[in-house]
Formats: sequence, C-alpha cells, structure tokens
Amino acid sequence: MAKYKSDVEAVDALASAYKRMREEIAKVIVGQDEVVKNVMMSIFSNGHCLLVGVPGLAKTLLVQTISNVLDLSFKRIQFTPDLMPSDITGAEIIDDNRQFKFVKGPLFTNILLADEINRTPPKTQAALLEAMQERSVTTAGEVHQLPLPFFVLATQNPIEQEGTYPLPEAQLDRFMFNIFLDYPKLQEEIDVVKQTTTNRNVKLDKILSGEEIQEFQQLVRKIPIADNVLEYAVKLAVSTRPNTEHAPQLVNDYLQWGAGPRASQYLVIGAKCHAAINGKYSPDIEDVKAVATPILRHRIVRNYKAVAEGISVEDIIQKLL
Repeated sequence: MAKYKSDVEAVDALASAYKRMREEIAKVIVGQDEVVKNVMMSIFSNGHCLLVGVPGLAKTLLVQTISNVLDLSFKRIQFTPDLMPSDITGAEIIDDNRQFKFVKGPLFTNILLADEINRTPPKTQAALLEAMQERSVTTAGEVHQLPLPFFVLATQNPIEQEGTYPLPEAQLDRFMFNIFLDYPKLQEEIDVVKQTTTNRNVKLDKILSGEEIQEFQQLVRKIPIADNVLEYAVKLAVSTRPNTEHAPQLVNDYLQWGAGPRASQYLVIGAKCHAAINGKYSPDIEDVKAVATPILRHRIVRNYKAVAEGISVEDIIQKLL
C-alpha cells in the first residue's frame, strides 16, 4: 500500500471508497442495502458471489451498476442448456497461416456476470471451476491467465425448476457469498417504478481502478485479528459438521453435511472486510456474525427431518450463532 503512509490510513481510505461507491450505486439501485454491501465485500475480499432471487429483482442491473462504478471490464454470459465450455473459455481456431490460434472467450474479463448459471449442464458449469479458483483457463495443454482482479457474480432463479441443473457442491463452495434477494418494500417499489418509467438518464462516476481494488484486497488480508475472534469463526464452521465432537445436538438432528475449511477461511476474511468498510482496524465477533449467514447457507445441507419439520438453513445458522 505504497500510496498510504500506514495500514490505518489505508483502512480509512477503503471505508471512504466503500461509502462513495454506495452513494453512486444508490443512484440506480433502490434499497437492497444488505445485498449491495455483501457484493461489495466479496469484491474487496477477492471472492465470488451467487445472487439468488425471483425474476425482476434487478440482479443483473445491480451487477452492471457495480461494474459501472469500478473502472473494470465487464462481460455477461446468458447460460442456456445448449451452452458449451468453449463458448465460455474460448477455443482454438486455425488462422490464415494455418497455425492454431487461441481466441479468448467472454471469461477473459474483470467482472463476469454468469446469468442464470443453473440453466446450463454440469460440463459447462465445470468450465468455470478452474477460472474461479486458479484465475486461469487451460486449453490444449496451455494455461492462459485471466485479467486481475477477476470476479464471478452469478445469478440463479430459485422458482423456475424446469430445465435447470443444480450447482454441484464443489462449485457452490467456490462462491464466498450466497445472497438472497427479496421483494422490495412498498415505498421502495414505488420509487423503482417512478425511476424506471420516465426518461431518466443517470451518469455514474468511476470510483476505483482495478489496481486500487487489488491493493485493498491485499489490505483486507493484512488486517490483524484477535485469536479469540479467529477461534470463534473456526468453531462456528466446525460446529456445522454432524456427528463430530464439536457438533451440537441441533446439528446432529437436522444436518446431513456441514461446512468445510473454506468456510472458516471466508468467515475470517469476511469479518476483516466487514470491519474495514465500517472503519474498524480489527474485526470482533459481531463482524463474524454479520457475514455468517451468506457464507454458510450454501455450505450446509439439511437432512430429511429438517425438511419435513420446515426448519430452514437460516434457522439453524441463527441458533448456532
């Protein structure tokens, strides 16, 4: 963080940049404060986001708006049942000199909007796995590095089950946050309709460059965390694993599968980021609790008893907290 005299000054700059970004995004997105906060935190934490909500809740507009306030390249892939892996990653073609040449696919961007990701078959979903984890694509034995920073912001429709393919657990685990979008409140919907039914043209300012985002990502990892807070985060993840020594009876009764070590890592990084955007120089247990639900909800699997008794994943997380 060469441009800042100290990490304290850098944290202040991150909190200030986050506040300015929220103000710019609010020019277009009405409400959805918690959703916007979680998406921004995933970007500063160098993670990926899965946005789950019914059609018409501005999931795509939100991602486009965030890319507009960041000085980053943005591409959108509409996932369909006939999409092939090469449609995402790119393919080798023969050029005019009869030489093989790699043509980059839409994956080569800073922000990738994977729209309706659960509408494409597992083979194509798997093409995203390497990109999400390694920030690279391998074709014909050659590794192609993706531009940095790189984020996948995927959307998923929970109600349209026909022609959908549930995301495998390995891929779900690659997403830092699983964010639910709910219907807007009455006044928020009135404001949305007012804004979208007139000739309103909003100009958004660019707040951060790719280089600045990468610096803030490094800063978040450098933020110190007290041992008791780190232990709380790890114990929270460990307590979700049924039939282990740290699992409470609630987990043994209602969970089939618990969160893995990546959940512990994301709880700590998420808590650090949550503290930083709020101008704090070290996270506490409240910061861990603030990020726990969107980090854990897609990493734990209920058993038949929980489903039969109507106990949701969120209910179990809240009781563990």
